[in-house]
Amino acid sequence: MDFFFLNLALLDLGCISTTLPKAMANALGDTRDITYAGCAAQVFFFLFLLGAEYSILTIMSYDRYVAICKPLHYGTLMNSRACASMAAAAWGSGLLYSLLHTANTFSIAFCLSDVDQFFCEIAQILKLSCSESGYLRETRIIYFSLCLIFGCFVFIVVSYVQIFRAVLRMPSEQGRHKAFSTCLPHLAVVSLFVSTVLFAYLKPPSISCPSLDLMAAVLYSVVPPALNPIIYSMRNQELKSALRKILQYTLLLHQKDVHHSLKTTKA
Repeated sequence: MDFFFLNLALLDLGCISTTLPKAMANALGDTRDITYAGCAAQVFFFLFLLGAEYSILTIMSYDRYVAICKPLHYGTLMNSRACASMAAAAWGSGLLYSLLHTANTFSIAFCLSDVDQFFCEIAQILKLSCSESGYLRETRIIYFSLCLIFGCFVFIVVSYVQIFRAVLRMPSEQGRHKAFSTCLPHLAVVSLFVSTVLFAYLKPPSISCPSLDLMAAVLYSVVPPALNPIIYSMRNQELKSALRKILQYTLLLHQKDVHHSLKTTKA
């Protein structure tokens, strides 16, 4: 499991680093400029890292299923060689997925050059297309990709249904609590990612607007990678204790400031 967490952390860092630094630089410089090559590179790396991350999340659901439902076979099914092979397959599938989309998208002729988004998102890039055939080809690839994403999500949900059935049969309340605390954060992150991606690409054109497109893009491209380290680190008791102390100290300082301001007002 720790091996998959390492892969997930690297992918989260890569996803955030692909989009946010350029968006922040543009915001500070009051500009929205990005070169054609820079846009293509951003699309390639973002899709590569996001595709690999979703594959890792799918593998992690299987890892949890084996750990909870088949604990006696865990050492055999999830040995170091099997984990390395699964991780390599996840990175490889992300690479192939990204190459397919990037090559197809940037082979299309464009009439406009203004991407109405904080990063080079394929859905917004396609709005600049002059080629109907190229637009339809990439749209079909996107729909096929969404079917794969939904298929993986079904696999994850089925895995967790089996896990929860096994957990509810556990006699120990502590064991049930530990299993739920391990599984529920993972399911929450995956659900957020899948729901926002499906909404971003399948929403009716009649409800599409720049602010809604921006919110959907942020929810699937920034929020899950940013939340993953926080959600998964909450399983660490030492970190939870440190955060609790920080919150208590912050609340104490706030109460002192309020008390001091009230005394000053009375004086």
